[in-house]
Amino acid sequence: MITPPDTADLVDGGWARCTEDLGFDLENPATGEPVARALGSSPARVEAALAAADRAAAAWAGTPAERRATLLDTAAERLRGRVDEITALESFATGVPIGQTRALGLIVHGAFALAAAQISAGLLRADRDGVEVHHLPWGPALCLVPWNAPAPMAAHKTASALAAGCPVVLKVSEYAPYGTQALAEVLGEVLPPGVFQLVMGDARTGARLAGDPRIRAVSFTGGLAGGRAVAAACAGALRPAQLELGGNNPLVVLPDAGAGAAARAAAELLTSLNGQWCRALGRLIVPRPRLAELVAALGERLAALRAGDPLDPGTEYGPLVHSAHLARVRAATARAGGQATAYGDMPGRGSYLAPTLITGADLADEIFGPVAAVVPYDTEEEAVALANATPYGLEGYVFGADEERALAVARRVRAGEVKVNGSSVMSLHLFTPRPAWGLSGLVDEGTAETIRFFTGTRVVGVERAP
Repeated sequence: MITPPDTADLVDGGWARCTEDLGFDLENPATGEPVARALGSSPARVEAALAAADRAAAAWAGTPAERRATLLDTAAERLRGRVDEITALESFATGVPIGQTRALGLIVHGAFALAAAQISAGLLRADRDGVEVHHLPWGPALCLVPWNAPAPMAAHKTASALAAGCPVVLKVSEYAPYGTQALAEVLGEVLPPGVFQLVMGDARTGARLAGDPRIRAVSFTGGLAGGRAVAAACAGALRPAQLELGGNNPLVVLPDAGAGAAARAAAELLTSLNGQWCRALGRLIVPRPRLAELVAALGERLAALRAGDPLDPGTEYGPLVHSAHLARVRAATARAGGQATAYGDMPGRGSYLAPTLITGADLADEIFGPVAAVVPYDTEEEAVALANATPYGLEGYVFGADEERALAVARRVRAGEVKVNGSSVMSLHLFTPRPAWGLSGLVDEGTAETIRFFTGTRVVGVERAP
């Protein structure tokens, strides 16, 4: 049994219950029942958070990297002891099965340990032939985190900014505050007051924060409309903005791919995080002669998924985050056209949506739910053209028995990362970038890249005669 905490914010080392009514109820996604009123930080608390981060900026930037690393390691160790609590709160709030939130829970403490290790190893210096190259913090950083995996994303962004030397103002989605609030409790115990603030609220609070001149860099993960608003807020002051905005991701099945392997991958991509993740399957691109075979194999896998309580370790597929999001996904599916076929038996209550395949139509935009179009092709050239026929470019997938041929096709897919014969939620490598092309965003994310995003470069040296 989960008892979620009262929604509270952390400002300048002090906690306070949130008081601003956001106009809707938080729900238990598995039952649809209201849990609590959605609440945000008051304007006064938001202003206090900005002021505290501004006051803390010089001292935190001047704290030696070794000392920052020690504090981040301490946070990692304490978060390790609370990760089970955090991942259970995440499952309760988001509907994502506990087996998946536990796997992602490694990021909650691991992000802080990784950030500490990198700055200890000298990531913030890159001297060349006696010329000093310093990566220095911009100043107070704003981290804006969505609801689908909030605590892991909050950990990655926050750890990176703190490692860079930036005080952090973190705002998590109003739909899933609980896990990140527990993470913030640890950071509030470990870090000096003012170095880390947690505020709550909706898009209006995010806009207030992003538009404030005391914020010197913004890292945002979310939808296209929100990303455009952040970009506009940063543009006038020429402040850096790191944006990951989702995608309408293709999976190209080559003619020699095994039906079982392709169906397994497509099912995983369609239903991980209940289809609510930016790298999920949007468009399944299949050889026309194998269309019926592959749809049947995928439908069989989808129908066999065990849907149920996300806190049950045996659950493979859970509900969408909120009834309001369920309504949006259903409306987007209806607008897509074609023939929509749902697979599997869902519980009789809660925000469940059976995984759905659309045939006879392509998807122009991301639905952000367990819905994908199945699009046939006749030639390899057509398959690549279909994969690239989208303004997005976050993730791509290629499946084929001939690995070299699959790699050759993958190199032609216009996306930041293209996986061959893989379908997990993790990146191909811990230390490769996570880029975004087109409407999927701006500026690479990554284990090292996000730390460097929060820094500017200063080059210092004595000019020598030729």
